Formats: sequence, C-alpha cells, structure tokens
Amino acid sequence: MVVKTNVFIIMGVSGSGKSTIGKLLAATLELPFFDGDDYHPPENVKKMAAGTPLNDTDRMGWLERLNILICDNLHSGAIIACSALKETYRSRLMHGVREKINLVYLEGSFEEVLDRIGKRKGHFMPPTLLRSQFAVLEPPKQAITISIQNSPSSIVTEILKCIPKK
Repeated sequence: MVVKTNVFIIMGVSGSGKSTIGKLLAATLELPFFDGDDYHPPENVKKMAAGTPLNDTDRMGWLERLNILICDNLHSGAIIACSALKETYRSRLMHGVREKINLVYLEGSFEEVLDRIGKRKGHFMPPTLLRSQFAVLEPPKQAITISIQNSPSSIVTEILKCIPKK
C-alpha cells in the first residue's frame, strides 16, 4: 500500500481505543507501534494516577519527546498513540513535520468512552479524569475522523480507506 506518509498519530481521549487501533493498524501496515503513555515522565503518571489532570506545562516535555520520536521515524514509519487533545498540543507534537503526518481522531461520546474505561483493567488513568479530558478536547479540523462505535477491525478498514495516496 502506498500512502502519503508512514507516520500516523492516533489521537483521542483516554479510553477511545488509541492503543488497540494503533496496534492493529501497525500490524496491518507492518510498522512499529509506540504508545505515547510510555513517554510520560514519572511525575505525570503519578499525578494522573492520583486523579489530578495534567496541565499544559506538564504536557510540554512529553510532547517534545514524542516529536523527537516522530522525527526519528519519519522515513521508516510508525504508528503513535497520543491523546493530542488541544490544537496547541498537536502543534508541539507535529512541530516541523505536520504535513508529513496522518492524524487519526477516534471520536466518541463521553458515555461511550466512560463505559469502555469502566471495563478496562490495569491502566494508570482513573475514570474520574475522563471529564477533564473532554473539557479540554479540541477536535481537530484536519484529520481522519472515525467513530469508535464500530469494531476495531472496521475502524482500521475505514482509516485505510481515508489515507491520502501519494
């Protein structure tokens, strides 16, 4: 499959399916998958685990680390799951490479995502922080926007249909 670029950012609130979809898309396109949560500094993880939302300052170093990851994988390709909730976060995340990124927004309602979060186990982010994520969410104007209501395989099929060809 020939695509515009081989770097994809799968974005959305916690519980929208970024990791599930990202891993499935990575397997389909034979690209490495990186979970943005793994790049948070320990202070951020502790803060979220304690039920305190991150602020803009908390996120800046994390987004800069992810920008380096993107740049390091620009030519070889990668799938990166990252909440990227605000336009300012996306600007920092994609600084200098925005036109080379396929941004995929997993869109769902608060109720849909809350139901999912209630069923998952072992994640550091408690369901109580979901409302804060929706409060700061600025849906992207330029992205492949996919509803989370379908099965993961259907979502990946939709993403593949929407990828701009070279």
